[in-house]
Amino acid sequence: MANPQSKPQQQQQKGFERKYSDIAVPAVVEEIIGRTGFRGEITQVKAKILQGKDRGKSMRRNVRGPVRLRDVLMLRETDIEARKIRTGVMKGAFT
Repeated sequence: MANPQSKPQQQQQKGFERKYSDIAVPAVVEEIIGRTGFRGEITQVKAKILQGKDRGKSMRRNVRGPVRLRDVLMLRETDIEARKIRTGVMKGAFT
């Protein structure tokens, strides 16, 4: 007699799909747009995605911590883009 627990597990795995992938997608920093955040601790950059379904897409992202041109960021998701910085006053080293 077959193990009754094996069939439900197989059916569950067959219909199971992930909305987001478990692996991060690399993106290279093309341009540093400016600083944002309450104290200027966030850097907004334009990054070009190197792999995955959105390969070649260029998008704005907010980065916390030190970042330079040609750095490689590992993005968990590539669907959401950061809002544009509205004000002309920017804090930090990029003013």
